[in-house]
Amino acid sequence: MLRLAWARSSSKNSRVDPARLLSIVLLGGDNKPHSPEQSRDISGLTPPPASDKSPSLLSPRTSQYCFSMTSRAGLSMPSGSEGQGSPPSTPQRPPNRLGQERSPYLLQHAHNPVDWYPWGQEAFDKARSEDKPIFLSVGYSTCHWCHVMERESFEDEEIGKTLSDNFVCIKVDREERPDVDKVYMTFVQATSGGGGWPMSVWLTPDLRPFIGGTYFPPKDSGRRPGLKTVLTRIMEQWQDNREALESSGERVIEALKKGTSIAANPGETPPPAHDVANRCFVQLAHSYEEEYGGFRDAPKFPSPVNLMFLMSFWSVNRSSTEGSEALQMTLHTLRMMALGGIHDHVAQGFHRYSTDSSWHVPHFEKMLYDQAQLAVAYISAYQVSGEQVFADVARDILLYVSRDLSDKSGGFYSAEDADSLPAAGGSEKREGAFCVWMGSEVRELLPVVVEGATGGATEADIFMHHYGVKEQGNVDMEQDPHGELQGQNVLIVRYSVELTAARFGLSVAKVSELLASARAKMAEVRKNRPAPHLDTKMLASWNGLMLSGFARVGAVLDDKALLERAVQAAGFLKEHLWDAERQIMLRSCYRGDEMEVEQGASPIAGFLDDYAYVICGLLDLYEATLQPEWLRWGEELQDRQDLLFWDAEGGGYYCSDPTDPTVLLRLKQDQDGAEPSGNSVSALNLLRLSHYTGRKDWSQRSQQLLAAFSDRLTRVPIALPEMVRGLMANHYTLKQIVICGQRDAPDTSSLLATVNSLFLPHKVLMLADGETEGYLYQRLPVLSSLTCQGGSATAYVCEDFTCALPVSDPQELRRLLLE
Repeated sequence: MLRLAWARSSSKNSRVDPARLLSIVLLGGDNKPHSPEQSRDISGLTPPPASDKSPSLLSPRTSQYCFSMTSRAGLSMPSGSEGQGSPPSTPQRPPNRLGQERSPYLLQHAHNPVDWYPWGQEAFDKARSEDKPIFLSVGYSTCHWCHVMERESFEDEEIGKTLSDNFVCIKVDREERPDVDKVYMTFVQATSGGGGWPMSVWLTPDLRPFIGGTYFPPKDSGRRPGLKTVLTRIMEQWQDNREALESSGERVIEALKKGTSIAANPGETPPPAHDVANRCFVQLAHSYEEEYGGFRDAPKFPSPVNLMFLMSFWSVNRSSTEGSEALQMTLHTLRMMALGGIHDHVAQGFHRYSTDSSWHVPHFEKMLYDQAQLAVAYISAYQVSGEQVFADVARDILLYVSRDLSDKSGGFYSAEDADSLPAAGGSEKREGAFCVWMGSEVRELLPVVVEGATGGATEADIFMHHYGVKEQGNVDMEQDPHGELQGQNVLIVRYSVELTAARFGLSVAKVSELLASARAKMAEVRKNRPAPHLDTKMLASWNGLMLSGFARVGAVLDDKALLERAVQAAGFLKEHLWDAERQIMLRSCYRGDEMEVEQGASPIAGFLDDYAYVICGLLDLYEATLQPEWLRWGEELQDRQDLLFWDAEGGGYYCSDPTDPTVLLRLKQDQDGAEPSGNSVSALNLLRLSHYTGRKDWSQRSQQLLAAFSDRLTRVPIALPEMVRGLMANHYTLKQIVICGQRDAPDTSSLLATVNSLFLPHKVLMLADGETEGYLYQRLPVLSSLTCQGGSATAYVCEDFTCALPVSDPQELRRLLLE
């Protein structure tokens, strides 16, 4: 439950060894504990990723206080969503300081009887002046167990008073301040082997952590210490053993500084791309689950970074057995996800993850970053396979985002909650209430007998057969330990349209029409249900990912509306999240009470991910629209990213401003998880920009970045599949595809459509329109030598601007690109 920081910090000369100190904190005595656990050597290692699903309670492996709690699917507690928690008591307490914040998560705590501070100098000064320890609580607005802890503990008057009187209490939205979250999650992971949210960490006044955990119940339960007990023990030890606590925190931070260091050795080069890519493929194949796809049994996450790597691996191994296997793994996973309950068949989009191996019962939260990356994965699968279903799913995702996660300013909201009030009434929110169906509801909604159907089947009979709806519900008890989904159905496609049509003696067209009509009726019903909480925070990084999604899908499908939405998103980013005066990206902005875009009183400067994802989005937008203004801004942002985050000594980018004294660890993210590492994205950004601008220094910088992560790439490339893609792009070199012609001319459009129809992960696309005073011609004078042939739009396929013979026929271009 609690874990003192002692990685590489135990010492024969320590006055109080960490294991003993832990016993003292919890038991309040000085009884000699068992032999202390051997210190974990974390040098050269990265702790496992913090779970965005399961804040397993952090415990020493040998401690008698180790315990777990189960939730959906019998797993450790999923960090899902409860929106804004249970309805507030009446009358509502006056707001604390958090009432002045703009973060939806902080506002959810604005009426707690806790003297909360936001992360900032005011809180730090108070801790130092009053010589109090800091209680740091980190979460996000759609985190289920964050709200459980709020309801149980932070709404409790006694606990609130204890916290306020004895600690300086700081509340952090991890999505606003990923830098703070990463530092203290690294501490929690390194000292316990796991992590999750809510994260609860106790710090010295100089911000050094000494005890950390995740969710704490309010009271003791058996051998489980509750938050009241933990607070009492920490208060006692702060008085009686403060020196030991402080020295422990100091030692663990110093150990983590060494253990998390990532740097290239002098003269080091990136590892061999072929070997790293093959090892990454083998590691993914080993974790692949063959029946339903995905990369573990349960819970199952979409993991688009894995899928994009596998498609890139296939693209350079098309004729090999391994290449075929990589493609099969990707397409099967995407098909099964599209059929499963993780895919919202009524209102589109994808839920966060599946609690079972068959993608059936999801955790119902919807995150913007998932929609963005999955849209790109599905449209890439369409390019690879030509199967219309993948294009349909990509469009389906963007329909959901356009309707439910879009601000009128052009920005995108962060997330939609998993929990909401039941349609039948009640004051307690339930997981999935907005999305699930009783069999009787479906029958009442779809009562019409279908003409010509076998056995006089109704629309409901056909729909329920196709989507696995049962009268008693289709959710197994093991997927619903709390009974929230009892008698309910999560829609999952059980049969192909062809099989459903055959079962009821109908044509495929008739069944397709019937199912579409039924889904539309159900969508109307859902509009009248209590809606889940919407996190209207707009983050630069996630908006950058979504910009890529709209640009990539719009280009492949030649959909002008999607491309216009992408341009609108880029305009939003430049207007609201780019501070032109200070020349920095801002992390976030918010929807105000009057639906206007607001900024916080102290705007948060952007982090590495904000720059990297937006730059990637701008490069994708240029290739989709061929409007050079987006390239120009991308170049400007890359210069700023280099200035702010580049490690000139060791290579690679720090996640946040390395000069910020309040962020104790200068970290470089070395894991592609739910979101790709900013370094992974930058490896390819730099390479692409070097081809657009002629700047060789960016190509060299990409190599230096990859060299810095050489050890990680060599040993466990499965941790960095997106960076492996960057390594492959450096190895295979990017094809430069130059289309000479007028942007909107039909012959130019035909050549562009050919390029966009193919999955070409190692290419840059540019338009040479003859405007020699334009941005690209100024950056790349060689473009002036590439001209239209015979009065028609002409394509040149080049490497380092050594070009094959020009072609004007789309089929000839296709053949050339596939060679």
